[in-house]
Amino acid sequence: MSNLNRKISVAPMMDCTDRHDRYFLRLISKNVMLYTEMVATGSVINGDRKKILGFDNFEKPLALQLGGSNKKELAECVKIAEDYGYDEINLNLGCPSKKVQKNKFGACLIKEPDLVHECLDTMKRNTCLPITAKTRIGFDDTEDFDYLNNFIEKIKLANVKTIILHARKAILKGLSPKENLKIPKLNYQMVYEIKKSNPELEIIINGGITSIEDIKKQLDYVDGVMIGRAIYQNPYLLADIEKIIFQNQEVLSREEVIQNLINYVKSEVKKGTRVNQIMRHTVGLYHGQKGSSKWKRYLSDNMMARDSDFKKVEHILTVVQNNEKIQMVS
Repeated sequence: MSNLNRKISVAPMMDCTDRHDRYFLRLISKNVMLYTEMVATGSVINGDRKKILGFDNFEKPLALQLGGSNKKELAECVKIAEDYGYDEINLNLGCPSKKVQKNKFGACLIKEPDLVHECLDTMKRNTCLPITAKTRIGFDDTEDFDYLNNFIEKIKLANVKTIILHARKAILKGLSPKENLKIPKLNYQMVYEIKKSNPELEIIINGGITSIEDIKKQLDYVDGVMIGRAIYQNPYLLADIEKIIFQNQEVLSREEVIQNLINYVKSEVKKGTRVNQIMRHTVGLYHGQKGSSKWKRYLSDNMMARDSDFKKVEHILTVVQNNEKIQMVS
């Protein structure tokens, strides 16, 4: 296992965990592990690499999640990722979308353990970075411990030591990716049994975990917890995680987070980034706080302002401090 701290991590989420969101989340938490959105191998090889792979060092520790099943492409991608300075490379074996299945990666690969072994083995042989896998506990009508454990054995044979298990099976036909996050029932016990049978592995659990209490319960059985939608909807949950799980009391207030975001927005706007590309990730910053609806409404009404209007940008970012405009309770 690597020396990366994966006790708590934020899940890779399409259209969510881009570099702007990761910068914002890192302002709140210094210790959580962050993951990119899934990036297809073809995009890495043929696309605008700076745009697709670029990140601010402030985001680290940071893992790149790849989607693919072509060994030659995966080998090339891990070399590229290492050159870019990522801390880990994760192979997506859990996305159930039709587009992903058509390109033969994601959750459909659970049906092909030998191919998964070959892919991971090739990745390991072509980089010094830790290689990890994120998968589901089953697919369609298959939710069986022996099948999953045999699949894990194939991953182990590639000398992969860290596996993230989404505690739901994937329904490959008939459900959308969004429905696949809710409809298949959670089966935490299956994940616990995998950890018990593979004590030498670092097993990270994912799925349906929304609170500090949930996290504490899970850490009694597994090595780490990965949280997705709960963090995107309520990013300041990371402040509690930082204080309670990592015992770090030096956490920025919501207002300090916004203040620290000002310079980042200014810098990004000069590079051509639109204000809303950054600020859309902050909508949930005041989740559960008095006046949170006003914050959301103000952002909705104003974050499409002309990016060159820096006074307007600063007003959007600092309005939270003006109690005449919006009442918040930290």
